[in-house]
Amino acid sequence: MSILIGLTGPTGAGKSSISPVAQKFGFKVVDCDALARKAVLPGTSGLSALKQAFGEKIVQADGTLDRKALAAEAFASAEKTELLNRTLLPHIAQLVRSELNAERVLLDAPTLFESGLDSLCDCTVAVLADEQKRLCRIMERDGITNSEAKLRMNAGKPNAYYIERADHILYNNDGPLAFEFEAAGLLKTICGGK
Repeated sequence: MSILIGLTGPTGAGKSSISPVAQKFGFKVVDCDALARKAVLPGTSGLSALKQAFGEKIVQADGTLDRKALAAEAFASAEKTELLNRTLLPHIAQLVRSELNAERVLLDAPTLFESGLDSLCDCTVAVLADEQKRLCRIMERDGITNSEAKLRMNAGKPNAYYIERADHILYNNDGPLAFEFEAAGLLKTICGGK
């Protein structure tokens, strides 16, 4: 059975915890964050587009993207975050399409709905978590301060955005084992028990 599942959710919800579970079900995991890094390598059209949108200050002396400088610019306001998405998402989407070459694919895409990639999916799953849990995860994951983490959270969409759009919702508040068990149950249901 060929199936493409779109996976999304706000930053810090822990959606990538589904990836190892999905691999046990024979899914190829396409990580849009990894493809986003590939889309902005030196010499790419993605990096050129970002420079045009945000200026030379987001590029380091060696020609690589200064992620902290871009984050400071892009998460300063909702308008700037929207500019980031409009600028970079087409470049990521192009790379994503080249990776959809397996029988079962889990497309891990933070901006699944914003990019329009959900239109390629057979179904969509959003992972949500309480704000405090997300805040702690972001600070630990990215090594940033409480205020920097809050800035990133505020630049994203609220839970209601995902609840309105996703076919399935998973909550990631009760620890890794409980979440993996719930994720495995959902994948089994989606795949018809196989």
